[in-house]
Amino acid sequence: MAERGKGVTSGSNPIRCIHRSRGRIGNVPATQASDPGGWVRLKMNGHGEKQTTFEIGVVVPKRIVKEENEVCDCVEVLVDEFRKVGLIVESVLGLADEFIKLAAPLETLGRAAAELQIKKPTHIGMDLQFEWEEVEAFVRQPDDSLFSWCERFHCYHYLIYGISNKSKSAVTLNFDGKEFHWEVGESLLRRLEKQGIVKEVFPLHDEVKRKQLLRSWALNWCDITKQPIDEIYSYFGTKIATYFAFLGMYTRWMLFPAAFGLTLQLVDFGSMQLLVLPIFFISIILWAVSFFQFWKRKNAALLTRWKISYSVGADPRYKHLGMEWSSLQAHVELIKRLGTDKTTMKEVSQRDEWFGHLMRFRNDAIIILSIICLQLPFELAYAHLYEVIGSDVMKVGLTAVYLFAIQYFTKVGGRISVKLIKDENNESTEYRADSLVYKVFGLYFMQSYIGVFYHALLYRNFMTLRRVLIQRLIVSEVLENLLENSLPYLKYSYKKYRAVRNKKKRENGSSIGKIQFTSRVEKEYLKPAYSASIGEELEDGLFDDFLELALQFGMIMMFACVFPLAFAFAALNNVTEIRTDALKLLAILRRPIPRADATIGAWLNIFQFLIVMSICTNSALLVCLYDQEGKWRIEPGLAAILIMEHVLLLIKFGFSRFVPEEPAWVRDNRVKNATHAQDVCSKQLLRSISGRKRHLVE
Repeated sequence: MAERGKGVTSGSNPIRCIHRSRGRIGNVPATQASDPGGWVRLKMNGHGEKQTTFEIGVVVPKRIVKEENEVCDCVEVLVDEFRKVGLIVESVLGLADEFIKLAAPLETLGRAAAELQIKKPTHIGMDLQFEWEEVEAFVRQPDDSLFSWCERFHCYHYLIYGISNKSKSAVTLNFDGKEFHWEVGESLLRRLEKQGIVKEVFPLHDEVKRKQLLRSWALNWCDITKQPIDEIYSYFGTKIATYFAFLGMYTRWMLFPAAFGLTLQLVDFGSMQLLVLPIFFISIILWAVSFFQFWKRKNAALLTRWKISYSVGADPRYKHLGMEWSSLQAHVELIKRLGTDKTTMKEVSQRDEWFGHLMRFRNDAIIILSIICLQLPFELAYAHLYEVIGSDVMKVGLTAVYLFAIQYFTKVGGRISVKLIKDENNESTEYRADSLVYKVFGLYFMQSYIGVFYHALLYRNFMTLRRVLIQRLIVSEVLENLLENSLPYLKYSYKKYRAVRNKKKRENGSSIGKIQFTSRVEKEYLKPAYSASIGEELEDGLFDDFLELALQFGMIMMFACVFPLAFAFAALNNVTEIRTDALKLLAILRRPIPRADATIGAWLNIFQFLIVMSICTNSALLVCLYDQEGKWRIEPGLAAILIMEHVLLLIKFGFSRFVPEEPAWVRDNRVKNATHAQDVCSKQLLRSISGRKRHLVE
């Protein structure tokens, strides 16, 4: 690996401190900064001039610089080290903090990618380890850039956190008169984070691309489901682009059951109503099964279009056969410790494997028992009280108390789940995140549906059930959308207010007029992050977005026969959701940290589980419906419904045989690439063998 972080020289040459005045610290224009690669990401601004695209921001407090300080100022050292690893640096003074903006030439990113051993697709169809000297052999992104946003972010992270003290002794650094030591081999940025000097490192919005996406995506209502998925992928990364591709396809497919349900609501079928409902039920099950099978095909096509044939994960370098480097390193250390005794090694490996399985089983059992012993009685008590209370005012008050209590309970359960999965022997961050999703969704599943099951199966009160569905589906979605977009804006406004107020306090209340935010990077810093309501260590804001979709899908599917109109409301909500989520990501929140997950992960299994549940619940509802309102006796009606249920379950599990998960052109393309790669490797091997034989003969 190439050596990085050469700001501190080894031997007897200590680090040199460059003293500058406060107005010149790191404040070198991008056009004058060194560009060792001869190329940097440039965009055209509104005046037709090229400007550097800064992609990372580092926040440090404002300093009171002492001119005659003999000890190195740590922020000056940090800025100098950023430049020495090849980054372009620009410093911006804000109201309360100083912001260091970072950009990187292509060569800097390329050499970092080579050190990270990132694998990228080549023109012969093989994924090979990236080498900067062979850059022309690698396939470019859909936007013609060499690296995706996820790859660039990991390169930035590797560069800035890889700056370490390579001298033979600790270096004394200073910040506003306070001295501390930078130890040998220690990361400079992590040391400054521990000292509270570096407040945060976060991605910056690209203003040119952000405005383009606002026009073509968030504010474009010409086609209600049309989205520039390739541009979303280039700007936000694979995971967010996959979510919006799924949401767009889900919304388009929702138009069929929405039209069918609206027809059932508006047209009076009379005595045929009891025949139309089973037809509607069978139709929406077939619709759901078909949708998810065709989504798998679309997902495979998107990955092929984006040249993705592997998951980058948390750190591309730390991946080998699906396992993270930390997991591999633990196995290597275990082998070194045990030596060459195969029997002992086998016993220890098996014990470690089964211990991991037992820990997962224990954690799942804890969650299930907490649901049964704690959450289930609470939910049933609420459903019973809601049924027996006669006053509407009391029902509203009870619902408010219930919602407050259950939200608190679910957040506590989410935090407990995060702690539990730390003990699990999961191979990667993706496995841990999936484990968290399953556990927390179990809590939300009980919270969202147990009261509805109570009304449906115990009382068989379909009018009350419809009222509950309307209340939970329509009102909750409206409130969710309002809170989802208003709370981040209120948080941002409050942070701006505090920053202005603190500025005025520092000026001793003098009349300085209206204070304006002059730098966009400071506005970005004040915006809330795209974070999950629980489990921020493993999940980002996509957890809440997928959770909202999954709860909606379960509500409309499991009670489809009771309230067919719910599909129309869900379709209308999802059309709005596409634009509001886009606006939230582009204008209200910071640019999210990219995630390289190439599928929707555990959520696909959750949606499949909800389809099976909907077959069971709708069959039970039809039994109740025919027993109460139909002319059938329950015995033949029950037999017919049980036969229909078994047929639908058979179709659900057998449909994948008829619709392949991968389009034929994707499979043919992969086979062609593999054949081409095999031919190239065979020819190279033959040349090597022939050359060696001629050498021996000579």
